[in-house]
Amino acid sequence: MQDMRIFVEVLVPKIVHVATYPKTKSNRQLSTTVKPLDGIQQTIMTNQKYIRNFSIIAHIDHGKSTLADRMLEATSAVSEKDMREQILDDMDLERERGITIKASAVRLQYTAKDGHAYELNLIDTPGHVDFSYEVSRALHACEGAVLLVDVSQGVEAQTVGNSYMAVDEGLELVPVITKIDLENFDRDQVAQQLQDEFGFAHEQIRFASGKTGAGVEQLLETIVEQIPSPVGDPKGPLKALIFDSKFDLHLGVIAYVRVFDGTVQAGDHIQMMSTGQSFEVTGVGVFAPQMEKTDELGAGSVGYLTASMKQVADSRVGDTITSADCPAPEALPGYRKSQPMVFAGLYPAENADHPALRDALDKYSLNDAAFVYKPETSMALGFGFRCGFLGLLHMDIVQTRLEREYGLDLVATAPSVSYRVLRTDGEVVEIHNPAALPEPQHVEQIEEPMVAARITVPPSYVGACMKLSESVRGKFAEMNYVETDRVVLDYTLPLAEIVVDYYDNLKTVSRGYAILDYEPAGYQVADLVKVDTLVNGDPVDALAIITHRQFAEHRGRAIIKNLKREIPRQLFEVRLQASIGKRVIAAMRIPPLRKDVIEKLYGGDVTRKRKLLEKQKAGKRRMKQVGYVEIPQEAFMAVLRTD
Repeated sequence: MQDMRIFVEVLVPKIVHVATYPKTKSNRQLSTTVKPLDGIQQTIMTNQKYIRNFSIIAHIDHGKSTLADRMLEATSAVSEKDMREQILDDMDLERERGITIKASAVRLQYTAKDGHAYELNLIDTPGHVDFSYEVSRALHACEGAVLLVDVSQGVEAQTVGNSYMAVDEGLELVPVITKIDLENFDRDQVAQQLQDEFGFAHEQIRFASGKTGAGVEQLLETIVEQIPSPVGDPKGPLKALIFDSKFDLHLGVIAYVRVFDGTVQAGDHIQMMSTGQSFEVTGVGVFAPQMEKTDELGAGSVGYLTASMKQVADSRVGDTITSADCPAPEALPGYRKSQPMVFAGLYPAENADHPALRDALDKYSLNDAAFVYKPETSMALGFGFRCGFLGLLHMDIVQTRLEREYGLDLVATAPSVSYRVLRTDGEVVEIHNPAALPEPQHVEQIEEPMVAARITVPPSYVGACMKLSESVRGKFAEMNYVETDRVVLDYTLPLAEIVVDYYDNLKTVSRGYAILDYEPAGYQVADLVKVDTLVNGDPVDALAIITHRQFAEHRGRAIIKNLKREIPRQLFEVRLQASIGKRVIAAMRIPPLRKDVIEKLYGGDVTRKRKLLEKQKAGKRRMKQVGYVEIPQEAFMAVLRTD
């Protein structure tokens, strides 16, 4: 009996399958520890064929996190006293805004109808288009995906986009219509949409409710039956893909991994295949849903490992971890690099905090692989970083997390997009900062990024939405009635217009009913110019914008008007100007604060008053020569308000 590991069945609230596996080198199993509700610990050996790795993908607000809650309840992964809504959304920011920002992994133990205990590794993903890169990384670690569709909304843009990503990864899709507890909605009509859009058979479609838990048990059975088990060589050289990571002050870098081949356990020597650096593993574990240590991670498993990686550069998302003693011949494919859509400058409010900001960006980038940054210098704001984001929501989330999690006070410049500039000498350069645009005499043409936008709106607001889209240089593509009360408008829009104020105006003209989704659609030549903002004759690089020539004067006047409202009065006159090259297109002045220097005089010779006033005027002229204008944070965002 020395070569056998025997497991005894115990009666606990969660029933687990009991099996006996030979403890041989040729059949090495994954050993994990489960903590039932009564505190009794038991060890379960999970063979690859009893593992299922899957994600939940859907459009935003279609109920992914709520359905994940019901799955955790159905598998007793969380005790009743610890259960709360959206338990996988563990960031305060996620709970405040009611959205998923980071993909979250959790291991579920489920006993199927065939009597076997299955390990279900669930990765809950975001739905907003700005976090689509999170979805792509999660799918790369799975063999299947649950495609969720809201019965009240039907198939939406991100439903289609995420499903295509899953198909490209070769994943098995399980279509599910959720929120079936809602009344007065035709689930058969939504099922027909799934059949028409993706070719599913009607019997493949499952129905569930994240609110009541209806259909969750049947869904878990479908996942076990339809999603294939992982394929890997447990005896081969270690191959583990880093699909996410975070930094801990005590443990260093914690790498979230999917093991494809081999096994890894504490004490093993591992090597990063991109850099060749070696480390000793200090611990491995799974998410249940909190981090829980295990003996090892085997082929097909999803979990985490720590290896005293103290430097941020030691672990990169998409890198392959292998054994330092017996390395794999080649790395896993990894991930394609994300392409930022929106750029903005982040600067510390105090220049002395620049090193702290650099350190915070290094650590934050571990947890957000779609975020990019590089140093830049502004004459107005000093030393900072030019940062790239996937969208405006992504930018807002990054700034908020940096301020909350790292205690920083930041100044953010107005967001802009990247432009392709063909210089007169034939060189093509990519511009992320409007201040870097060459002088007009050196520019042959400028290309701006375009997006394919889809607007879903009730029929009564179609005219207003079309008028707004055409006012920002949008090109109409087509219009479709998907239902009697919903119309889909397809437009090609300049991304820069969406960044400015298009989305807010769209919500205004539709009274909040319009839904906007968009995806990149290449570049297009446009008649663009740079509008500089001058304060007392000096250009402020952080306030420069690139806009279409037909909007230049209107936006120049709007910026100056907003700056006048935001910049406090100084002890000297402040002149504000907007210009295109050398031509001033808008100008205003902020009058100086004035002390009543003749207040103490109550009569007498008028020349005494004039002498004091002339003395005050001369002092203001000297102050103007050496003084500088204090520009608050609100002023840098004033360029976005063009109303």
